[in-house]
Amino acid sequence: MSRIFFHVQHLLGIGHIRRAAVLARTLAASGFDVLLVSGGAPLPLDLGGARFHQLPPVRARDEGLRELSRLDGSPLDEAFRQERTRQLLELFGAETPDVLITEQFPFGRTQLRFELLPLLEMARTRRPKPLIVSSVRDIVRRSMSPQRVQQAVELCRRFDLVLIHGDPRLIGFDRSFAGWEAIRTRTAYTGYIAERRGDPGEAGADEVLVSVGGGAVGAPLLRAAAKARAQGTLANRTWRLLVGASLGAAVDPTEGMIVEPARTDFHTLLHNATLSISQAGYNTVVDTLCCADRAVLVPFGTERETEQMDRARWLAERGLVVYVPAPALSPQTLSAAIDRAMRGPSIRSFPPCDLDGAAATAALLHRRLS
Repeated sequence: MSRIFFHVQHLLGIGHIRRAAVLARTLAASGFDVLLVSGGAPLPLDLGGARFHQLPPVRARDEGLRELSRLDGSPLDEAFRQERTRQLLELFGAETPDVLITEQFPFGRTQLRFELLPLLEMARTRRPKPLIVSSVRDIVRRSMSPQRVQQAVELCRRFDLVLIHGDPRLIGFDRSFAGWEAIRTRTAYTGYIAERRGDPGEAGADEVLVSVGGGAVGAPLLRAAAKARAQGTLANRTWRLLVGASLGAAVDPTEGMIVEPARTDFHTLLHNATLSISQAGYNTVVDTLCCADRAVLVPFGTERETEQMDRARWLAERGLVVYVPAPALSPQTLSAAIDRAMRGPSIRSFPPCDLDGAAATAALLHRRLS
């Protein structure tokens, strides 16, 4: 049985680790022996037959995502970096995998070069050499400097394969990564990575569903939605606000509004809702494309973090969704966007995009190893 060593790091929200868990579970079900190695805060995960290892956890110090800290907010010192790197390399040496996967690197996670560059070098010099793979989302941040783009291109030469978990018919990787022409021969599109879903139930019928994923940066959206309810055409519907664990006090429920934590039947709620209002992270958008009827996206973004803003804007250009740029968010602009979404076409009226990215990844890796 071929072994996969899969490195993942979530820093602010939980999207990266959620997607990695789906992929690890699918890879294990296809016959791989998978070890998912996480460097973020511990979370409950459904990994199926995959194994799991927790590194000493780190997180982003703030929404800027430029600096790392321990979970208590204290900065990382050199001793911490060296010890975490030692543990990672020792684990890799003991596993002797046939495939090494790094999630987002070298297109992101550059704060982890202290451990990822030694890991990459160890893999390249080991005999027999494992297949070295980068697993990356459909979009990377366009704010990369030309120097940073060139560094990513050069690092890509150390990888055998770059798996792009997206559908080029919807959004091509070249739209966000300026060095596309230099790496395209090493890449393969897999389709989006989506959770497998059962038959929808009846919960949430005809509601407006407002969700903020892990909830780390969703408070402004929740507050705007709570105030927008009375101003638009859907004031007579039940509005259900799903809040992250850290945002339980962001809004107070009023008549016709339900405020509760994220639910395990989220996909059922999304499928049955009249309208979805959410941010524009990868997992959220994939869920929206899979399940939703109509949607308004309010992307999280900063001057440096452009990924969600680009994803929302490019989907809106195609007519699938309506979006409100985060700097323009207010109850009034959100209410106007809701009205536009309700006048526009259903997402279900568009040709479906490729959502079989996990299974396609497994099949592709089996072919490469054979």
